[in-house]
Amino acid sequence: MIGFIVAGLIIGALARLIMPGKQRIGILMTLLLGLVGSVIGGTIANMLGTGSIWELNVLGFVVAVVAAVLLIGVAEGFSGRAKQKQAAGRH
Repeated sequence: MIGFIVAGLIIGALARLIMPGKQRIGILMTLLLGLVGSVIGGTIANMLGTGSIWELNVLGFVVAVVAAVLLIGVAEGFSGRAKQKQAAGRH
């Protein structure tokens, strides 16, 4: 379980480094999106027959980072829209 959390944190951190610009999400959201990306990567690697969902392998890791980058982009989109709505409501 601790390994899964550490892997999620590493995957989330790598995804944030790959994403251009500054992200407005915290460490907890980075961890959560990294964990979700990790599960997605493990599932896809498992479906392709390269290993178990809980096993670290190169294909699963790469897919996990790509999935986390996409998830961070989606989270940023929702975060930006929410802040725009708040700013519009103040005027």
